[in-house]
Amino acid sequence: MKILAIEKEISDVTADQFTPHLKKAEAARVWELYQAGVFRELYFRQDRPDAVLILECADVAEASQVLNTLPLAREELIAFDIIPLIPYPGFSRLFAKEP
Repeated sequence: MKILAIEKEISDVTADQFTPHLKKAEAARVWELYQAGVFRELYFRQDRPDAVLILECADVAEASQVLNTLPLAREELIAFDIIPLIPYPGFSRLFAKEP
């Protein structure tokens, strides 16, 4: 199942708190998940420095577990809105038989 994960702001977190985790631990874990095929696409929003991820997981619970393995999430510096996706069904109307 495709899952959309959008990073959301946590109040009272400063930029300095991120620094010790970004260069090695966070990047390494993201790379591992990408190589494993769990992270399929990775983006940052253009309007602010929040991650937007497309994951391939069995369900929302698995996606949550995976995201919680990220060092920034474990340190409670980031959190995610997790949104399960389904294929767009609208094209089927093009081929539906008229009554």
